[in-house]
Amino acid sequence: MTDTAPVKSAPEPLTQPEEPSIGTLVATISSDLSTLLQHEIALVKSEVKISAKNGGLAAGLFAAAGFLLVLAVIMLSIAIAYLIHLTGLDLAFCYLIVFALYAALAGALAFVGIKKIRNVGPPERAIAQAQETKKVLTNRG
Repeated sequence: MTDTAPVKSAPEPLTQPEEPSIGTLVATISSDLSTLLQHEIALVKSEVKISAKNGGLAAGLFAAAGFLLVLAVIMLSIAIAYLIHLTGLDLAFCYLIVFALYAALAGALAFVGIKKIRNVGPPERAIAQAQETKKVLTNRG
């Protein structure tokens, strides 16, 4: 038996890896940016889904509370009418008095609302900032 050792070839000279071309770098950056944006969009979707679920539940609970409050106001109105009736006034007139109180309250709230709405104006600072930004961007040359 002859002992034959495998023939060793000369070691390959160490070469530096080729630097990627600009086109390859741009393609890699574009791909990475696309992946990053897709992941960020997925994150936003999941967060919005959770927030929307919580917001929907909260809206439902507020609606139920509002409905119960309306029922309570109706019961209070009847109680006020019967309280006025204890003075000896006819029950129909008692209900008219309660109606007049609610009408006066609604009128007062509408009056205050009209005064407040006159103070509403356009967002002047935001508009000015947007115009400034537009002017800067169009004059970039």
